[in-house]
Formats: sequence, C-alpha cells, structure tokens
Amino acid sequence: MKEYKFKIHGNEYNVSVNDVDNGIAKVVVNGAEYEVEVAGLKSTPKTPKISQKPAVAPDLREKPKPISSHAAGAVKSPLPGVILEILVKEGDAIKAGQKICVLEAMKMENNIDSDRDGIVKSVKANKGDSVLEGDVLITLE
Repeated sequence: MKEYKFKIHGNEYNVSVNDVDNGIAKVVVNGAEYEVEVAGLKSTPKTPKISQKPAVAPDLREKPKPISSHAAGAVKSPLPGVILEILVKEGDAIKAGQKICVLEAMKMENNIDSDRDGIVKSVKANKGDSVLEGDVLITLE
C-alpha cells in the first residue's frame, strides 16, 4: 500500500493506493474508499481464485446487520463541490429534513438536509472547503 498527501486548491487529501488489478485501483481518500480506472495500464486477464471451501448461498431470511453508530451519525457530501454555507454549530438540536448546509456543485447550489433527528456533535467542514463525494460534513449524536 502506498500513501500520499495531495494539496489541491489549498485542501489537503490523504490518499492510500491499496491495490491495482486489471486497470482498476482501489484507493482511500480521506477515509472514503473508491475504485478508479488507471489510464495507460495494460488490462491483464484476472486469474480466478480457487476456494478450498464450497460456496454457500447466503440465507436471505437473515435481517441485515445495522450500520455502526459512527456511520449512522455522519452526514456526508452526496457529490463533490464547495461548501457555501454551514447553517448549524456544535450542540444544535436538529430535526430530520432540516437544511444543515449548502454545497455548490456543477455551478448549482444544493441544500444538504439531515436524514434524522439529533444533536450536532461536530462540524467537519467549513465555508469555502472543497469536499469529495462521501466526505463527512457533520456528525450527529
């Protein structure tokens, strides 16, 4: 795994390149995982891995596992853009559907609303920050 620090338009990004296979790189940017196509790499046929255990179909009757509370309390950016306005501060009580910030993406202003009730634990983004899709903007309790 190779790790890099990039500075783009004054914003710092921690990037880890975990695996490159068949022209697709698995990277982690500030904690968010992405699969990206690497231009110029020759595509080689992938050798299938042979498992020692026979494949077992999942039991579809099982209930899905709940998302961890850390992930459930995060309001993430739905697309890359620039933060125009943060409308909440730490300690604020908010309701589901309440507008918490404004994000400019593709020359359009997008309201970012809370998906649940909660109390603002921390504000991770500031006015003027460039954010990527999946970046945590605000965490809720």
